[in-house]
Amino acid sequence: MNAARAQQILAAARALLDAEGPDALSMRRIAEQVGIQAPSLYKHFADKAAVEAGLQAQGMTRLAQELEAAEAAMGSEPPLLVLARAYRRHALAGPHLYRITHSRPLARAALPEGLEDRAAAPLARVVNGDIDVARSFWAFAHGMVVLELDGRFPSGADLDAAWRTGCEAFAQAVRNKPRADTA
Repeated sequence: MNAARAQQILAAARALLDAEGPDALSMRRIAEQVGIQAPSLYKHFADKAAVEAGLQAQGMTRLAQELEAAEAAMGSEPPLLVLARAYRRHALAGPHLYRITHSRPLARAALPEGLEDRAAAPLARVVNGDIDVARSFWAFAHGMVVLELDGRFPSGADLDAAWRTGCEAFAQAVRNKPRADTA
């Protein structure tokens, strides 16, 4: 397999995804974008699911980078709010990639080793390693983002206030729960 060609194929798939959404992803359309015949794609990707797995790896890598950058830049604002803003920006900046990465089964076996843990690490640190709080917070953030992407909030709704309220509730849960290493 030619790594450069595989990256070219993923770039073409990503361009189609960003421009037209997940329904535009077909091996034929991707091949047209690359300038090759569709059967040639199968030398690099077994099927469309493998292409989508490559896109998921891109989305997860981007999320990890954005959460790490937000964590590194934390100032006096509440840490959960900082991470929530980064997560929201990530989703809104690339809604189709977000949906491929976070609203479909995750092709874990195709992800680079450690990538999923890397993406989760900033949140895990902020909630003192409490996996239950981390998972609940992620569900809150994902739900808020999907509702926003789907246009489900009423016009004029103060989504920043809703995010702050949710973050404050989770921060309170973290404060009220003893750390595992001190219990």
